[in-house]
Amino acid sequence: MVEIHNVAFGYDAARPVLREVSLEIPRGSVVGIMGQSGCGKTTLLRIIAAQFLPSGGSARVLGAVTSELDREGLYRMRRRMGMLFQFGALFTDMSVYENVAFPLREHTALAEELIHDLVMLKLQAVGLRGAAHLMPAELSGGMARRVALARSIALDPQLILYDEPFTGLDPISFGVIVRLIRELNDSLGATSIIVTHDVQEALGVVDYVYFMAAGRVIAQGKPAEIRASTEPFVRQFVNGELDGPVPFHYPAPDYLAQLELAEN
Repeated sequence: MVEIHNVAFGYDAARPVLREVSLEIPRGSVVGIMGQSGCGKTTLLRIIAAQFLPSGGSARVLGAVTSELDREGLYRMRRRMGMLFQFGALFTDMSVYENVAFPLREHTALAEELIHDLVMLKLQAVGLRGAAHLMPAELSGGMARRVALARSIALDPQLILYDEPFTGLDPISFGVIVRLIRELNDSLGATSIIVTHDVQEALGVVDYVYFMAAGRVIAQGKPAEIRASTEPFVRQFVNGELDGPVPFHYPAPDYLAQLELAEN
């Protein structure tokens, strides 16, 4: 479904973000892209969605090389994708029903009666059919995330992208979202990519993990292999250790030496 080969990308020449990133994501799998904030995870997701084009290497998504697509080809590819944005990104002036109906009205010529049935089907799948009339401001954070998930699967996508789907959720809402990601992926026969820094949570739902640091993939494997990794950065991140490759102290001159200098 996704083949990333030696991809490099930077917002300008002085700020490389991705360096020779390679990965393969097979059909039907749930794959996690993990690492600390700022390591290039979300940028890689945008490369996959063809929001950005690689400055080096190639990205093949749903059978097409993204840099070779024209405008219509790009839109055609994106119609086969679903995207769950961080914090949901619902349209605040539309009801729950209208939010989920939006992609159906935008990308199909279906009759309104059929759109109604499909919207209710998607809301039923996330447990919120009874909330169809509510506005986003009336929803809890977990409910809003579920509505956004229903919207992301409205067109039965082949590829679903999740950008930090667990951020800000309480334990109950988190458990619901984790279960829905797995169940919806399997029931739709889709492929899912989860970008997250919530390692322990994600390791319980993914089939495979790519672990990133400083714009590179530094480890990969099944969840059990990541938990048992001896790579220092991965071990520090997975176990939440205070010090390691990511130091507790920001680089600074020796503190005791500075105190002695100040006394003199």
